[in-house]
Amino acid sequence: MSHIIEARGVHRTFGDIRALDGVDLALDSGSVVGLIGPNGAGKTTLLRALLGLTACDGELRVLGRDPLAEHARLMQNVSFIADTAVLPRWMRVEELLDYVNGVHPNFDRDQAERFLATTEVTPRRRVRDLSKGMTVQLHLALVMAIDARLLVLDEPTLGLDILYRRRFYEQLLNDYFDEERTIIISTHQVEEVEHILTHVVFINHGRLVLTEATARLEERFVELHAVGDAVARAEAIPHVGKRSILGGKAFIYEDVDRSLIAPLGECRTPAVADLFMAKVGG
Repeated sequence: MSHIIEARGVHRTFGDIRALDGVDLALDSGSVVGLIGPNGAGKTTLLRALLGLTACDGELRVLGRDPLAEHARLMQNVSFIADTAVLPRWMRVEELLDYVNGVHPNFDRDQAERFLATTEVTPRRRVRDLSKGMTVQLHLALVMAIDARLLVLDEPTLGLDILYRRRFYEQLLNDYFDEERTIIISTHQVEEVEHILTHVVFINHGRLVLTEATARLEERFVELHAVGDAVARAEAIPHVGKRSILGGKAFIYEDVDRSLIAPLGECRTPAVADLFMAKVGG
């Protein structure tokens, strides 16, 4: 399996702010990656660097190309949906399909129309008359009709209700994803995507805090729910984070001898959101 993204010592500063601070990253084809971090952590800057939309120091290759120097050729195999779907609002849907069909060599108009046929986005409607959910569906139809190897999603369902959000990710997996494609999802709604992720990347203050396959999280991390007298004993064992639960506390441990904590309460694999809070917030 080849690396679709390779980053070594990637830096990006804005004045005194280090948006990216020595990022090392290698992602393989066929991955669904969750890029997770608080506001201002460097998520969008990293995505923009991968897309060749901002300069950075260090070594960075996407699909074997320099994203900045070979931007036009790279974007023939990369699709992107931002947190605000920027589409020409004055166009009709059919005109937008005509436009994309004329400018993108890997666009399959028939496939886009088949997808839109399952929605309320009709050919004669203007983009400005579509709801936010319909606009995201239109953007997704355009993206899924492009034979791209990398799809970058920056808060793609921001502002959508839960039905639209669920349908978005279901359609993305069922109609688009395969082992030759890679999807990077930057989102705050971790609980909604953690079941589809193959890898997680935690970022904070421009640094990668954790990069791991989700299949290995169960091996490396364990969450203990301790109550009563067991709380003090659990707290004495080095842990990466804790939070209050009914009648006690939940502790997250990394690479711990599980025989030490098993007698202290219920053990489980931590949710990605809880693991993120532990690694970043303590």
